[in-house]
Amino acid sequence: MRVFVAGGSGVIGVPLVRALVAGGHQVTALTRSAAKGDMIRSLRATPAVADALDADALARVVAEARPTHVVHQLTALPKEGARRASDLAPTNRLRIEGTRNLLEASVRAGARRIVGGSFAMLQAARPGLPPDVQAGADAVASMESQILEASRLGRIEGVVLRYGLFYGPTNPATVRMIWLARHRMLPRIRGDRGLLPVIHVDDAVGATVAALDRAPAGAVYDIVDDRAVSMSEIATAISESAGAPRPFAIPSWLPRLLMPFMAGLLAVRLPLSNAKAKAELGWAPAFPTLQEGVSDLFRHAE
Repeated sequence: MRVFVAGGSGVIGVPLVRALVAGGHQVTALTRSAAKGDMIRSLRATPAVADALDADALARVVAEARPTHVVHQLTALPKEGARRASDLAPTNRLRIEGTRNLLEASVRAGARRIVGGSFAMLQAARPGLPPDVQAGADAVASMESQILEASRLGRIEGVVLRYGLFYGPTNPATVRMIWLARHRMLPRIRGDRGLLPVIHVDDAVGATVAALDRAPAGAVYDIVDDRAVSMSEIATAISESAGAPRPFAIPSWLPRLLMPFMAGLLAVRLPLSNAKAKAELGWAPAFPTLQEGVSDLFRHAE
C-alpha cells in the first residue's frame, strides 16, 4: 500500500508510521511543521508539509504522494491533553474543515480507502456529555458523517475507528500521570462511578493497520480495551505499578469545583465493546486490560 498519514507526527501518528513502514508499505506523513521533516525521515517515511485547513496546499501534497490508502489522525490538542473546552477548538476545526479538505484531496488523488481516527468519548456518549463539550462532540460527529457519506456515495471506501482514551509510554499525558503518581499528586475520587473506554497506543495502531486492509467499506468500530475503567482505577493502577503510595482520596465535589470540564468528561459511563473489531478485523489488543498495559509500560517510562 501507498499510505498517506494525515497527522503523522502525533501521539498515534508516529507509531503508526513506524508500523506501516515495518510492514513494507510506502508511507507519506503529513505535518504542519517543516522542522519535523527529519524526524519523519528517520522513520523511513516521506514528509509532506502542509496545513490541513489549506485546501489547495493539502491537495497538492496528497496528489504528489499518490496514496492508495489515507489515514486521518488530524488533531491539534495540547501536549498533555485538553484541560478545558477551549482546548478542543483547533481540533474541532480539523475534524470539520480538515476532514472535508482531506476527503476531497484523497478522492482527487485516486485513493481507494480512508480510515478516520475518531474519539469514542466524544461520539458514543454524546447525549450524556456536559454542555461545554458538545462542540467537540459535534465536530467528531461531522468527521464521522463526512467519511461515511463519502463511502455511501461510492466516492471512496470510508472506515471509522472510535478510539478509547490513549495511554502508553510515548503518550505525554501518561508520562505526566506517572510523574504525579511518584510524587503522590495523583488522587482517586471517592465514589468514582465513571466507566472510561481506554486503549494502549500500540493496540490502536494495530487496529488501524488491520482496518486499512480488512475492514468493510462503511464500517465503524470501537477500538477499546476489554474493560472500561474509572479514572480512580487508572490512578491506582499507575501508582501500584510505579511502586508509589496508594493515591489519596478526594471528595467528588472537589474536581467539579476546580476542573469542571475534566470532571464532567471523566464521570461519563461508557462501557463499549471491542467484539465487532475482534470478529471483523482479526485484531485483539495485546493489552486487554489497563492493568496489563500499565504494568508493561513501566519498563519504558522513567
